[in-house]
Amino acid sequence: MSTHSGELLRRAEEILAKKGKTFHWAKRLLNPKHGDRATRLYAFCRYLDDLADEASSKEQARAQLMEVSRALQTGQTSDPVIADALQLMSDCRIEPRIPQELINGLLTDLDEVELKTVDELLRYCYRVAGTVGLMMSDVLDVTDPAASAFAIDLGVGMQLTNICRDIKEDAQMGRRYLPSEIIGRVTMEDLINPSEVQQKRLRVGVEYLLNLANEYYSSGESGLPFLPLRARHGILIAAKVYRAIGLKLQERNFNYWEERAVISKGRKVRITLAALAGSFAGTGFWRKPLRHRPELHRALKGLPRVDSQYGT
Repeated sequence: MSTHSGELLRRAEEILAKKGKTFHWAKRLLNPKHGDRATRLYAFCRYLDDLADEASSKEQARAQLMEVSRALQTGQTSDPVIADALQLMSDCRIEPRIPQELINGLLTDLDEVELKTVDELLRYCYRVAGTVGLMMSDVLDVTDPAASAFAIDLGVGMQLTNICRDIKEDAQMGRRYLPSEIIGRVTMEDLINPSEVQQKRLRVGVEYLLNLANEYYSSGESGLPFLPLRARHGILIAAKVYRAIGLKLQERNFNYWEERAVISKGRKVRITLAALAGSFAGTGFWRKPLRHRPELHRALKGLPRVDSQYGT
């Protein structure tokens, strides 16, 4: 590894430790090659997130994301982070259209977000997280095309959990991902400081989305046998820790507005030990699923590498 590449990897490791605590925790179960690749992928995705969220203006953010989009198309850039991502994509045969869909999702966040339907939400989750699942599958050397549908589902489940955890923070940024078809018409201020009547409605909405997330988690976890063994354990732990965020919200009666749900290190240890013990006993950890549930991808029709019954 060159000095330049080593410095980029060290920076990526710092970003993962600071901003991706769940994946940083799970990464230690990967082999060194996969761990480094996963760290570089996370740093790239976080970099794109920061371009969208930390720019001085929406115009600047849009221009920066479009510059990355052009780099994906041409394979040329002067940005060292994007150059490293392009090298990773080449090494792992990641199709440029996958990170392009991620950029498309981030571009929608630059305007006020008020989703109307669950289908809209699921397409958004695919773009900002299902794509990450696909790229992670590639960096972990998964070659079976059947694995893609399950990788997407795990990403979607995690993003639904993120959305339920961050409702208040997102509303403060002008973003409402809870679809109006399940919570009715609410303002951003309603999401930040809900009245007693609104709290009841919002609890129902959060519970609905977390139950939906569990459907995608179950599908995603059933696809773990497509992964190399050590990677299988790492991704399982990441999924279980994320699911625990939803359980914590449930324990609080879905009151997301009171305090951000965070999983303590002690609880992560308990989750890790239980997941590892359970994996050796469960047949689902060792046998590939016979089929994917195509209904989970009904809303994703036309997007790259979704279930073949609906996608391209």
